[in-house]
Amino acid sequence: MNLEKLREVVEQDIGIDKTELGDESARIPQLHNKYLNLFHDERLILQKMSSSYKLLRKNKWEWMTGKMSQEQLAALNWEPFQTRIMRQDLQLYMDADPHLNEAESKLALQQEKVEYLESILKGINQRHWVIRNAIEWRKFTQGVV
Repeated sequence: MNLEKLREVVEQDIGIDKTELGDESARIPQLHNKYLNLFHDERLILQKMSSSYKLLRKNKWEWMTGKMSQEQLAALNWEPFQTRIMRQDLQLYMDADPHLNEAESKLALQQEKVEYLESILKGINQRHWVIRNAIEWRKFTQGVV
């Protein structure tokens, strides 16, 4: 699920029907379960992406330093790196690599999704306080003590 779609789903789920506070209170465990499952799924994707990024980074380092074997080059369908790079310039080349930049961008987006879901879960955990306060306010405005 992309971040935009996730935001749309959250927007639909997170609202509180002020006329049915009891039903909203009863809905908290279902919402928590839904977003906890999404959080775990997205966090697992993040971990896999992080591992893939680290492997890609290592492969790019080996490729740029000339340490990659012909078998590895063939398996990755890469041509040998033709430029000789000084050790102090290697980071510059790694930072400018389009494949690494694309993978890093995807990793950052996935991290944002995980952090967003984590904040949604925190909000759901506080939802009972919001409902309780709404009930207390209703009692106060109706003169019930």
